[in-house]
Amino acid sequence: MPTERLAMRRVREILRLVDAKIAVRDIARRLGVAPSTVREKQRRFEASGMEWPLPAELTDAVLETRLYGVAGSKQGHRRRPEPDWARVNRELKRKHVTLQILWDEYIAENPDGYRYSRFCDRYRGWEARLPVTMRQSHLGGGRMFVDYAGDTVPVVIDRLTGEIRDAHLFVAVMAASSFSFAWPTWTESLPEWADAHVRAFAFFGGATRLLVPDNAKVAVIKACLYDPQVNRSYAELAAHYGTSVLPARPYRPRDKAKVEACVGIVERWLLGRRRNHIWYGMDALRVAAAEMIAELNDRVMRQFGCSRRALFDELDRPHLKLLPADPYTLAEWRRCKVGLDYHVEVARHFYSVPCRNTLLPPRLPTFRRTVGSVSPPKAYKFGGTGQHAAQSARRPGTSFSRRWLFAGCC
Repeated sequence: MPTERLAMRRVREILRLVDAKIAVRDIARRLGVAPSTVREKQRRFEASGMEWPLPAELTDAVLETRLYGVAGSKQGHRRRPEPDWARVNRELKRKHVTLQILWDEYIAENPDGYRYSRFCDRYRGWEARLPVTMRQSHLGGGRMFVDYAGDTVPVVIDRLTGEIRDAHLFVAVMAASSFSFAWPTWTESLPEWADAHVRAFAFFGGATRLLVPDNAKVAVIKACLYDPQVNRSYAELAAHYGTSVLPARPYRPRDKAKVEACVGIVERWLLGRRRNHIWYGMDALRVAAAEMIAELNDRVMRQFGCSRRALFDELDRPHLKLLPADPYTLAEWRRCKVGLDYHVEVARHFYSVPCRNTLLPPRLPTFRRTVGSVSPPKAYKFGGTGQHAAQSARRPGTSFSRRWLFAGCC
């Protein structure tokens, strides 16, 4: 711990006694200080170029500045301009950007700045102040982490009876910018899961190269470190948006730490801040979730000095893939047995298949049904070969039809 400076009143007394040719040890004994302190004050006074007696108008503050210099500056060391390390960290998330490139730009603006090795050391020191864990470097538009919050939100669905139903919170986070999205759903079933993804892609205005979910059954049928079996409908959703599914490792929540942190924020803001609020209907909850997410994305992060939205516009948005013309429509896959009349029965509808497939054991082709189609499809493909089955008729008395894609025999 540095020694506290003597008051300027006592420094003036030391200088007066030194000018009177009194021995250093006698001065030290008289003022109650160490002899080294007396010699140090004498040396500083001689280096300052001042003479005794001091001018009457010289204040203590000016005298201290003349003896010790400007507060905060190091004597004998050159002050070098300090880079904006938060900006350096953001720039490193861009493609093809390295510390060498950033140092070149820094030294071009500040020729007397840090050399490259010192620049790297200073940045590593700044980076070391971040939370201690395995460092994951995320590129712009690279990954989108998705998950459901662990806690549910009670919602009153009937004001007369007071019936309550729990709502689940779907959360999606961009990897590079931490730009967040939340959408309440009634369940965590496959239709709600797919619909939440479609809304998340529309909210972000594009698709990332990878989707990173956990190992829930709606996403992964069989978890595996090397070759996880992704739900077929979920894989189809990813293919529709030109992305891929890379599930996190089982029991490794830090593989998707971004969304885990956002889930905690959403739970605290929605369940903690509004713990005494009663939600009447899903619409009110979704409006509140949208307002909360807007506030979260616009809040300035202390570590980076800017908001999630600003980082998203700078890092993620330029690298997102364009959305397809039509949003994804959920499809169900089933296996149906082909009859001798080369027809299959699904939901009380009969669909024809190429008759040769009735001769192939075990006559269990896989069918894809698009749920919720409001107009009858024009054709039905079998096995991805371009062959078409007969067009299904719209069921009398209904406003929708079901579309099937015959995906081949098993």
